[in-house]
Amino acid sequence: MATHIPQFTIGIEEEYLLVDRDSCELAEAPAGLMEACAAELEGQVSPEFLQCQIEIGTRVCADISAAREDLSRLRRAVAKHAARYNLAPIAAACHPFADWKDQHHTDKERYNALSRDLAGVVRRLLICGMHVHVGIDDADTRIDMVKQMTYFLPHLLALSASSPFWQGEDTGLASYRLTVFDNLPRTGLPPHFASWSEYERSVQAIVDLGLIEDSSKIWWDLRPSARFPTIEARICDVSPRMETALSIAALIQSLTRFLWRLKASNQRWRIYDNFLIAENRWRAQRYGASGGLIDFGKREVVDFTDLLDEMIALVGEDAEALGCRAEVENARAILGRGISAQRQRQVHAGALQAGDSREEALRAVVRHLIEEFHADL
Repeated sequence: MATHIPQFTIGIEEEYLLVDRDSCELAEAPAGLMEACAAELEGQVSPEFLQCQIEIGTRVCADISAAREDLSRLRRAVAKHAARYNLAPIAAACHPFADWKDQHHTDKERYNALSRDLAGVVRRLLICGMHVHVGIDDADTRIDMVKQMTYFLPHLLALSASSPFWQGEDTGLASYRLTVFDNLPRTGLPPHFASWSEYERSVQAIVDLGLIEDSSKIWWDLRPSARFPTIEARICDVSPRMETALSIAALIQSLTRFLWRLKASNQRWRIYDNFLIAENRWRAQRYGASGGLIDFGKREVVDFTDLLDEMIALVGEDAEALGCRAEVENARAILGRGISAQRQRQVHAGALQAGDSREEALRAVVRHLIEEFHADL
C-alpha cells in the first residue's frame, strides 16, 4: 500500500510591539488602528495580551512562496496603518528599554482570565514570539514528529534570538524572552508521549479538573496545535526581518518532512532525554549562534556554523521537494550578517562609541529595529 504523504502546509504567526516613531517608547494600539487592520486583514490580525502588542497570522499556505506573499501583505498593512498614528511595529522579542510595570493588558475576557489565573507572572509578559505551523493530518504522526523535532528546537532558537536587552539593560543573553516565558506553567520542552491517546489522556486529566479549558493553554516550545491538524513550533523569538522569519519557517517545514521521511522508511531520529536537550536550549538562549551547541553523537560542543551546514545537508531533498531550498540556504546569510541579538548589540555599542548617552543608544536600537521591519517588504 502506498504511503500517504502529508501536505506539509505552513502557517506563520508573529507578535509585534508598537512604538512611537519619535520617542521610540512603547505605545498602546489606538482603537482606530486595530479597527483599520481588522477591516483590511479579515481575521488575520488580533490584539495580544498587552495593549502595545499586535498579532498576525498567515493563511494556511501550500508553500513558502505563498507564505512570503501573505506575510509581506500582513506586515505592510500593520506598518501602513500604524504610520497614520506616528507609530511603527517592531518584530523583536523584547523592547530594549520599556518597563513591563508601565504596560496594561488588553480588556478581553481571555486576557482578563489569564491575568486572574497567572497573577504577577503574566504581568511581565512583554515579549513577542513567532509560531510556525506545519500541517500533518494523522494525529499519531503529529505526536511522533513532536518527539523527534524537539532535538532541533535549540538550533531554531539560536537562529532567531532577538531579545538581548530588557528594561534598559544588556542581559548578556541572546534570548531573554524565554527567561520571562518560562515562568509560566506548562511551558518548556514538550514531554515525550508514546501515542496521541497518551497525550490526550494527559491533557484531559487537567481539563477535567477545570484547571484549563483545552490544550490551547499548554505553551510548550513545540506542541500539537489545539485548533489545527498541525505541529506548532513556538520556541522562536520573533524576527525583525521578514526574510529571516521565512528562512526559519522553511527550516521547520523541511525538518518536519525529513523526520516524516525517516519514519516512512522505518527509521527515526534518536530521541534524547529532555535533560540533555535543555542544556542546548540554555546555550542557545544564552549565546545565540555564537557559543556552539552540543552534538550528542560526537559528545562535543560544535560550532553553530558547522551544525547549520549539517542541518541544511540533512534536509536538502526535503527543501527541494517543498520548494524552499533558497529560503533554507538563506539561513547561512543570517549567520553571515549576525543574528538579531548580535546586530542590536552592535548598533548599541556603535551609538555609545559615537558619544550617545545610554538612553539615546537604546533608542538607536529601536530605530534599527524599525528599519529592519521594513527592510524586506
